[in-house]
Amino acid sequence: MVELVRFIASSLADQPELVRVEAVDGDEARVITLAVAQDDLGKMIGKQGRTARAMRSLLAAAQRGDDRPVRLEIIAG
Repeated sequence: MVELVRFIASSLADQPELVRVEAVDGDEARVITLAVAQDDLGKMIGKQGRTARAMRSLLAAAQRGDDRPVRLEIIAG
């Protein structure tokens, strides 16, 4: 799932070399943190959050069979 998020984000970003993706397994959910350049933050979120929602939908479909939900956090950094 980390590679999926990295591929999508790098494809959308103007500065793909600054895209960082990390996954942390928590007690209740797996948290995937997507860090991008400040200028690319708007592209990752999209108009009215459509791009972020689409990435979250893809993650939900990719995690079928895993008991824990997946959360995607998008940050500038």
